[in-house]
Amino acid sequence: MFTTIVWATDGSENAARALPYAQALATGEGAMLVAVHIVQETADSNGADRGSAARAGSEDAAESVRTLVDGLSHDGLNAILKLVDLIGPQPAQGIADIAAEVGADVIVVGTRGHSAIGGLIGSVTQRLIQIAPCPVLSVPPAPVTVA
Repeated sequence: MFTTIVWATDGSENAARALPYAQALATGEGAMLVAVHIVQETADSNGADRGSAARAGSEDAAESVRTLVDGLSHDGLNAILKLVDLIGPQPAQGIADIAAEVGADVIVVGTRGHSAIGGLIGSVTQRLIQIAPCPVLSVPPAPVTVA
């Protein structure tokens, strides 16, 4: 049923929590896991770059994702990485565009990422659910245990 699985990651713990679900869906014959990471920049109203520190952090996360995808491929999973440079506040469109480009059957994403914007579901996930060309599997964060 699922042959092309997109796993969207921002390098956060919640994105990492979604990976086992993406892996499980991508184990079928002929299946492919496409990891998508957005390298995000922001610009002010004059077009000046305001995201050098954020971009550096995103590039570090991209390198971590690249290493992870290489490991998945080494372990026998058909996995590739798509990096997207994006200027602006909302990476959901970049994720949806890649999903459409690769003919994704499903997008797997963590419920919340690095952004503090949004409610119970992060703003990127909310937007992705609205614009994605395929179903979106949203994986919640780990339950909090109270001692």
